[in-house]
Amino acid sequence: MMFPYVPLSPEQTTSMGTTTSGVRRRHWSETFAPRRSRSAWSRAYTRAALHVTRSMRGTGILRVHRAMNAVIALLALLALLPVFVLLAVLVKLTSRGPVFYLQERVGLDRRTPGPHARNHRRGPDLGGAPFTIYKFRTMHAEAERHSGAVWAQENDPRVTAVGRVLRQYRLDELPQLLNVLRGEMNIVGPRPERPTIFAELRGHIAEYPLRQRAKPGITGLAQINHHYDRSLEDVRTKVSYDLEYIRRQSLREDLRIMLKTIPVILLRRGGW
Repeated sequence: MMFPYVPLSPEQTTSMGTTTSGVRRRHWSETFAPRRSRSAWSRAYTRAALHVTRSMRGTGILRVHRAMNAVIALLALLALLPVFVLLAVLVKLTSRGPVFYLQERVGLDRRTPGPHARNHRRGPDLGGAPFTIYKFRTMHAEAERHSGAVWAQENDPRVTAVGRVLRQYRLDELPQLLNVLRGEMNIVGPRPERPTIFAELRGHIAEYPLRQRAKPGITGLAQINHHYDRSLEDVRTKVSYDLEYIRRQSLREDLRIMLKTIPVILLRRGGW
């Protein structure tokens, strides 16, 4: 059970202190309240996370949602199989290295919000369950050997000629249909981020971890309304879109975003 954090007035603080010891007794709300220094477990975070968690617990809704995503992913893979083969050949013939680019991303956070949750994981908190994402390789092999995990940029010299076209039409994201079949992603949801970048962003944006309360997706409300991230302000804008999506998440909303993704891809809106 989560107890709400109730700020204490000066009068309450004085009345709870003991005159004999000089040590103020702690109210039960302080005992169970999250520490103010931990922004991840702030009052707003816990309240919003509980709201999101409860909203996702509809009887049978999750199963229907999962079945819809699996069916769409399977049909898309079968229909796009010739495109997959063509893109794989182009990537292989135009640059050295593997066809697919595998990368660890942060996925769904299933933990109960609050400092006294029973299902905290042992070890470091990555913000969600890590998984391996599949993409067509768009950069030169070992392009990040010296730079490490950094944001993509416009006219990125690490990107190959074919990779630039793939990024403009978002075709490099197609292999993530395999992640949808594996249950690690949905068609629609917040875009998953790399653990190192995730750790940096949640230190700058208090609401950033809330994105992980929904399963990540190939496309999303942020992707159809905003371009690639160029700055921290771009990330803040996308977080607001992601949280809006989570608040009104439904099968109808997912279908609407899927349909709106088509002109975004064809018109190359927001892509490099």
